[in-house]
Parts: sequence; structure tokens; C-alpha cells
Amino acid sequence: MKIKKYAAIDIGSNAVRLLISNIITEKDKSPQFKKASLVRVPIRLGADTFTTGKISEENKVRMIDAMNAFKLLMNVHGVKKYRACATSAIREASNGNEIVDDIYKHSNVKIEIIDGKTEAEIIFSTDLAELIKKDKSYLYVDVGGGSTEFTVFSKGKLINSKSFKIGTVRLLNKTVNKKELWKSIEKWIKENTEGMERMTLIGSGGNINKIFKMSGKAPGKTLSYIYLNAHYKFLKQMSYDERVTELGLNPDRADVIIPATKIYLNAMKWSGSNKVMVPTIGLSDGIIKTLYLSEKTKK
Repeated sequence: MKIKKYAAIDIGSNAVRLLISNIITEKDKSPQFKKASLVRVPIRLGADTFTTGKISEENKVRMIDAMNAFKLLMNVHGVKKYRACATSAIREASNGNEIVDDIYKHSNVKIEIIDGKTEAEIIFSTDLAELIKKDKSYLYVDVGGGSTEFTVFSKGKLINSKSFKIGTVRLLNKTVNKKELWKSIEKWIKENTEGMERMTLIGSGGNINKIFKMSGKAPGKTLSYIYLNAHYKFLKQMSYDERVTELGLNPDRADVIIPATKIYLNAMKWSGSNKVMVPTIGLSDGIIKTLYLSEKTKK
């Protein structure tokens, strides 16, 4: 048996995450990916980019501090290899490349700015394929702070995928033409799921994971449209303070969870899905998997 430690840094619009995983390999057996540590820091980069168009000096300093902290944690854990990916907030910031260069200069952490297509490809390298049954159709929805990725699978094949500039932080900051964007998303979903029966939504992202956890359901179970809609109304009638104090939501989760739930509900309605699967997979998990696969192909 061999154990290696890899790390993934996911720089999103709402939060920055460090995932450290143990990759356990044994002869003639599939590798096991076990989470060793997950650290989440609420640096809301999207609040800068989607309002002013650039990352602020204050958040640049916070990012440098976070990367230095992450590097120390990786050293302590004995991480052999890491990959850091930044999504829409840094990608769309006018000073995004400058920020990435400054972070590298002060922390020696190299950050890769990826587009929506690459983000989707990384996520698909996870165990998503194992969830998809060949006699069913699925709409995969990954809601982030700055963008949402939609992918249609049917009969075991990827039919189409598209990234839309709609996300929780963007919606909160009212930086999108919601009416036109909702229409575009509705049109795309309906066109790409037309004639598909028994459609199931696969939800990805911190907010749907939190809702699933709050439901108390066992892993592998699904959430119904009725439950999700009722939960949405329940959250909406509470104040931000109540969502923090009474539900115990993190301050940076208590506001974004509402627009996120609305995205999932609309996707379910337009695709004709009446249930959503919530596997615990995301960009960080995909990054770890791609690191392992790239190492394996070198041998």
C-alpha cells in the first residue's frame, strides 16, 4: 500500500478553499481518495469584481495571507503536489493577472486562471460518471458565486454544457440583467432537455450541500422539488440575522443560500426534474483527481 498527499486550492467568488487528500493505492485495486483536511476562508472576491471590476488592495493582501497560510498547512501535511485554480472573480477582474503575479511573488503559490469549460472538465473528472445511469437523463448544475455551469447527460453521454454569468454573489450585488439572463438559461435548458424523460438534477456547490445537510437525509438520497421549494420559502421569510443565529449558517453562507436555491429551483422547473441528487463532489475534488491522473500518465 502507498499513500500520497495532494492538495487543491479552489479560489471562488465567495470563498477560497484548501482541500488536502490522501490518495491510497494498492496493487490490483482502484485508488481511494480520502479527505485529510478542508479549510475554507470567506474572501468574497466577487463582491469586488462584480461591482468595481477589479480586486481591491485589501482583498489582495488577504489572498496573499491565505496562500501563505495554505502553503504552511501543505508543508505540515507533507503534500507532494498541489494545483491552485481561480474562477470567474479573478478571471473577470481587470487586475486579475496582476493579482495572481503578486500572490506568486509573496507566497510562491502559482495560481492558474481557468475558464468555465475547463472548470466543468475538472469537475467531470470526479466520480460523477459513476452516478450517471445509462437509461436516465440528468441536468448537472454547479452554482458558484460568479457563474453557474449547466451540463446535460443522457444515455450515459454528455449532450451539451454551458456556463452562464449568473451566480450567488453576482445576484446579491445586482450586477446582472436578471430578466434577460433567466430567459437565456430557460431557453437553453428547455432546448437541451426537450423530449428527455425521467430527468434528474445533480446539484453541486456549497449551498446545495448545506441544504442537503440541513435536511438530515442519508447520503445517496435525493431532495424533492417540493422540499426544496418549501425550504426556499422558509429561508426567505427569515432575516439574515435569524439565518445566522437560529440556523447556525456561516455569515458568508446566510445571504448567498437564497439566490443559490432559486437557481436550482428554476433549473428543476425548466428541465422537468422533480428531484435533485447532491453528491459531495466539486472543483477541489476534481483538481485532486486530475493531479493523480496526470501523475499516473507520466509513469
